[in-house]
Amino acid sequence: MTKPSDVPPPFRAADYIAPPSDPADERIEVGVLIVGAGPAGLACAIRLGQLLEDAPEIRERLGEVPVAVLDKGKQAGAHLLSGAVVNPRALRRLFKGRKRVDEMPFYGPVEHESVYFLTGKSAFRIPTPPTMKNDGNYVASLSRLGRWLAEQAEAGGAMILPETAADKLLVADGRARGVRTGDKGRGRDGEPLGNFEPGADVVARVTVLAEGTQGHLTGVALQRFGLAGDSPQVWALGVKEVWKVARPLDRVIHTMGWPLRAAAKYREFGGSFIYPMGSDMLTLGMVVGLDYRDVELSVHDLLQELKTHPFVRKLLEGGERLEWGAKTIPEGGFLALPKQLHAPGLLICGDGAGLVNVPALKGIHYAIESGSLAAEAAFAALQRGQTPWTPGALSAYDEALAQSFVWRDLQEVRNMRQAFGRGFWLGGALAGMMTATKGRFPPGNMRTERDADVEPIRAGRARSYPAADGKLTFDKLSSVFASGNKTRDDQPSHIVIRRHVPTDIAELWTRMCPAQVYEPSESGVDVTPSNCVQCGAITAKGGRLTPPEGGSGPEYTQT
Repeated sequence: MTKPSDVPPPFRAADYIAPPSDPADERIEVGVLIVGAGPAGLACAIRLGQLLEDAPEIRERLGEVPVAVLDKGKQAGAHLLSGAVVNPRALRRLFKGRKRVDEMPFYGPVEHESVYFLTGKSAFRIPTPPTMKNDGNYVASLSRLGRWLAEQAEAGGAMILPETAADKLLVADGRARGVRTGDKGRGRDGEPLGNFEPGADVVARVTVLAEGTQGHLTGVALQRFGLAGDSPQVWALGVKEVWKVARPLDRVIHTMGWPLRAAAKYREFGGSFIYPMGSDMLTLGMVVGLDYRDVELSVHDLLQELKTHPFVRKLLEGGERLEWGAKTIPEGGFLALPKQLHAPGLLICGDGAGLVNVPALKGIHYAIESGSLAAEAAFAALQRGQTPWTPGALSAYDEALAQSFVWRDLQEVRNMRQAFGRGFWLGGALAGMMTATKGRFPPGNMRTERDADVEPIRAGRARSYPAADGKLTFDKLSSVFASGNKTRDDQPSHIVIRRHVPTDIAELWTRMCPAQVYEPSESGVDVTPSNCVQCGAITAKGGRLTPPEGGSGPEYTQT
């Protein structure tokens, strides 16, 4: 069968890099520009606000808008999705002496937790792996936490600009100068409509890319400045639902095993999570590595299948689905980190940098910590006599990150995700030894294979997917509606793929996409971009996601 990497997208990073083009007096000038209103970007804005409180001279030099945050979503939090169980460590440091954890919008601490190994009809409770223990952690909705963080950032003086896509990275004289925002009001073929608004150059002394998973300009910057690491980044796809339930759930639950297949030939790595959200809601989701092989595998349909298991079905009885969403998760870990996270005038943080601990199922507190450290490095480079765009001026960020708990945590588990490429049982045994030795076994680094380079097979995965009944199980289109997606259907396509592809690639994309964007055709594949919830899976498997018109996509509120 054809590999996704055999049909690369007609995408050139150079097309998304340009010098400022607006006349100097028409450019939007800000002090520090942050791209992305997720936990990393908002933590960066909050920390900068705190530092500028005691530095009025620097605040004045940065102009009318010392800190600006661009976000492509309808509002802060609209594109944020995670499990989520949050380690509060980085939030405590960020808000030390200002906010207590009990003032943050959590559903409460993790009081009990269970891990189960599922077979088709049974659930066997197993000891919680050390990396997955959640003592002291809190259950949250990331979209809700994002809205709260945005309020704190604005209270500290940041300007947040939603519905604003960062389309191009502005580079001149070898340094990042800011971004060009995307046009609005173009038709399907790119023609200006009656409500057309051109994008604008937003220039800054320091640009912080905190775009999250599959960051568009992050990928462009890694290539332009030669920052990519030696190992490729790989991803998982998570699909989740929020339910109103008749009976409260009193614990955090994780499952492994069914409906995934354990044999190494399938390369199906992942599991599910079920978390309480107060007394009358819960969230459940399925996460699967995108290095799977079966062209018929669909994470959305696996989640629907999971809900038919007696153990899970009982938790949902008498309930109602409220919301649905999907997002990719960087899983390459320490080995896939860029070789440096700064360039002249530029910093990269959060999921865009790949700061996720896969065995611990954690990344939010790493994003927050990296955003805080990026703010501190930017602030230091903005002192009188400093120039943040000279080579090495922002290297303090890399140095601080390397000395932080983020680096230590990721280094200890650097080979765990790679081990599971050998199948569930062997991967689990290797992971146990890695945990016991804190990453010292095996010595060295294991090989990482790009998701798009994995050889596909056809192994009949779709035969077991349940039909949608609209009560327990749901199809993809009704799920897109449940995401709040309001993408205009006559805007230009933001998905860059080859349309004339072999049948197996067309089916792989069709099954993979949780939002029914792709459909096999006689000549290859048809695309419905307006269905897209911007999960990013296509970038891992042979295409390239770019930002649609600002304000498009899902409008998550509880994910």
